[in-house]
Amino acid sequence: MQRFSETNPKLGITMLATCNTLSPSQLAVEVESRGFDSLWLPEHSHIPTSRATPFPGAAPGREELPDVYWHLNDQLVALSMAAAVTENLILGTAVTLVAQHDPIWLAKQLATLDFHSQGRLEVGVGFGWNREEYEAHGHEFSDRYTRTRDNVGIMRALWSQDEASFVGERESLEPSWSWPKPSRNIPLLLGGGSGPRL
Repeated sequence: MQRFSETNPKLGITMLATCNTLSPSQLAVEVESRGFDSLWLPEHSHIPTSRATPFPGAAPGREELPDVYWHLNDQLVALSMAAAVTENLILGTAVTLVAQHDPIWLAKQLATLDFHSQGRLEVGVGFGWNREEYEAHGHEFSDRYTRTRDNVGIMRALWSQDEASFVGERESLEPSWSWPKPSRNIPLLLGGGSGPRL
């Protein structure tokens, strides 16, 4: 199938990849073979059963979180599978909940994926809406914006500096070496719901 030219809009697919959908590698092959430019996968580490936080995407009268969210595959493992079987497909995170991750490990995982996919990674950065999920990672929900900024600063330092260091408001990185470096400056796209904080 013919790919879109530079004058045409870029089109991608966002999918909730689970154990009940096509495997990430099968999905990626199908998406690329149909001429789409990108595949975007979301993440949730887990969904606490005692969750009191309302689902922001709920339709009126339907407050329950769809159970597909309980079954999500690991975002970066799934995108790595997609990278291995495609040549041109942009691999996107929609979104990565950066503040829930250890920034040093996340920087390495993202750089490795970008390096081995020859610069095809784009990262959507999100803050998260699920208080119980976030706090299960050992952090205060109210700190997620500051922690996201600091974690992104650490990741950018690790990606761009041979001897990386960073000092943020709450998080810092002592001089450190970390490879691989990404193939290029990984595009970071801010994603989120509506409201004054965004």
